Parts: sequence; C-alpha cells; structure tokens
Amino acid sequence: MNDFNRSFGAQGRAMDMSTDAGLRAFMLGVYNKLALGIALAGIVAYAAGSVAPLTELLYGTSLRWVVMLAPVGLILFSSFAMRRPTPAGSAAMYWAIVVAMGLSMGLYFAMARIGVGGLSHMVIAKAFFVTAATFGGLSLFGYTTKRDLGPIGTFAMMALWGTFVIGMVFFVLPMIFPGLAFLQSNTMQLIISGGFALFSAVLIAWQTQSLKEGYYQFGGNADAMAVATNWGALNFFISFVNIFQFVLRMMSSD
Repeated sequence: MNDFNRSFGAQGRAMDMSTDAGLRAFMLGVYNKLALGIALAGIVAYAAGSVAPLTELLYGTSLRWVVMLAPVGLILFSSFAMRRPTPAGSAAMYWAIVVAMGLSMGLYFAMARIGVGGLSHMVIAKAFFVTAATFGGLSLFGYTTKRDLGPIGTFAMMALWGTFVIGMVFFVLPMIFPGLAFLQSNTMQLIISGGFALFSAVLIAWQTQSLKEGYYQFGGNADAMAVATNWGALNFFISFVNIFQFVLRMMSSD
C-alpha cells in the first residue's frame, strides 16, 4: 500500500524553481534517501529469502504473520501517531518501514530460489528496472509539469485508501467464511495490486510536485526540511514498492 501521504504543497510558485540550487539539493537529498532505502530493502529481502535457516524462521513459522503485517502496522502507526514528527523520529520510522518491507518481500526471493510461482531472480531484476524507469518518468513529470496535480493527487490518495480497505476485506473474509475463498484468487489479487500501482503512479507525480512547492514553505528551517526529506522518501519508497509488486505479478504470470 501507499502511505498516508504527507504533502508539503504550496499554493503558489513565487520563485524560479528550475534554477534554484537549494531546491535541487533538497530534492537530491530525498532521492538519495530513497535510493538507500531501496538498496537496504533489497539486501534484507535477498538475505531473508536466500539464507535457508532465516527463510524457514521468517516464513515457515507463525512469525510469518508478524513479517507480513509489520509494514502495514508501521505505516498506519506513522500515519496517525506521528502528527508532529521530529527529524530523528521520522528518520527512525522511515528505516523501520524499509526493513519491515524488505523482510516481507524476502518471500519473493525464497520463491525464486526454489522456482515456484513463475518467479526467478531474473524476473525480479527485470521488474525492478521496469519499476525504476516508471518511477523516474513519473517523478520527472511531477517536477516539470506546470499543471496543478493537487486535485488528482487527492483523489488518488483517497482511492488508494479505498483499495487498501477492499484488499483487507478480501484478505479477512475468506478466513471467516471459507466459501468466499475466491476473493483470494490470483485474479483478485492482481486486480487489487493493479489498483495500488495505478494510484501510486499518480501519487509519485503529485508528491514530487508537492515537495518541490513545499520547499519554499520551510524558509530555511533545517528541522522541517529534514522531516520533509524523510517523509518524501517514505512516500516515494512505498509507491515504488506498490508498483514493483504489480509489475512482478504481471511478469511472473506470463
């Protein structure tokens, strides 16, 4: 899922942002933190899915429920509990979600290792590069467009939350009513994953524009910029993961 989307948008563009060195440095900081987060999540996922004893512990015992639900729990916690985040608190939350997401995605490497579900390390690599290219294009569009993406971004965020609720219902109901097991079919999971990917794609462009505009609201406040860097990287990271999971599903179903 995507996160709660902490937006830092401004209402106007009072400066020529295209030539502002401070803005470029700020955005580069967000992208660098995102890249480090993706790298760490990938390392954690590979280790979790490739080291046999660790794989068995994480996915072969009741601990798997903690691993699978921890990212959602942390995202919800950060959404509703951290209303006044500090630089240290927002950074800790970012890295905690990165590690939790990496552990949950280790299952892909475990499946690739034994060759099930149409997964292989090559498929995972291809899905990653497709996602990276998609993210880059969407973020570049959000950075350069003159169109106000606020209305469509707000709609996408609400729609993504709706998709999350539907996904949770489809996950829980079959456990209570076995006759509804079809709700957990591959087709339904692909549709839900596609919804996450579609709305996350819109949010990437919107979040980029919001960060770009919000930079001027900080007025040089180092703490505010640090928090914005952490939340911006977190928004991007979760959107990246949503799109990656959909692309991986599509490629592994070929």
